[in-house]
Amino acid sequence: MPAPFFDWLGERIERVDSVVSVGLDPDLDRLPEAVRGADLPRWAFNRRIIDATHEHTACFKPNAAFYEDADGWRALRETVAYAHGKDVPVLLDAKRGDIGNTARQYADVLDMVDAITVNPYLGRDALDPFLSREENGIFILARTSNAGGADLQNLELASGERLYEHVTSLAAEWNDHDNVGLVVGATAPEELEEIRDRVPEIPFLVPGVGAQGGDEQAAVEHGLADGVGLVNSSRGIIFAGETARGDFFDAAGQAAKNLKDGLNEYRS
Repeated sequence: MPAPFFDWLGERIERVDSVVSVGLDPDLDRLPEAVRGADLPRWAFNRRIIDATHEHTACFKPNAAFYEDADGWRALRETVAYAHGKDVPVLLDAKRGDIGNTARQYADVLDMVDAITVNPYLGRDALDPFLSREENGIFILARTSNAGGADLQNLELASGERLYEHVTSLAAEWNDHDNVGLVVGATAPEELEEIRDRVPEIPFLVPGVGAQGGDEQAAVEHGLADGVGLVNSSRGIIFAGETARGDFFDAAGQAAKNLKDGLNEYRS
């Protein structure tokens, strides 16, 4: 990795004029015929997606769930190396969080990728192996984009704070190495704005734009800290070719460009 993650990300955002994160979630049941016969179809798919979208992309975000088998990890390693060859950082959406030697094992994946999402539910000691990686970005789940997230995240604590608000405050306390980000969904724009007010200097990863219908304007206006942050779309980009005319992968590239252009309307 040529620089600490958020420095590299900031440089990348400026160079390509984009805060788009493309989620690389290669669902085997949805891959086009053009890659199904490959030795590693997920890798073949990702390579074509990267080729089509990297000019409009600040970061690639593979979700670990789509790679957790032997061929999948091989495909992920190839994907990360190829993205790095295009000078694009890679954020692994793994939502890890465990204790002791288990957490240390999970954190070893940061030898391969540049950033990771983590779950704060087990507390600071579960995240220490990640937070101590000063060169990597550590995105802590705060207010997620799924509707069910409110079941726990909106619970009111004895202090009067909601749980996601308390997690936000803890994230600021745990940011000893300036390598902490927060995951805050675009599907709850009021809460997105509120969290930004609490932590004005922490970059956000904002999922929920695209297939989930999140608020693009709120994602940009409240998701960026000093111009740095990410707005993610996965299915809305990588499977745009399912409904578009013409080449499947050209459609992904056009979808990434459209999202970049749409978000840039709100960037100052």
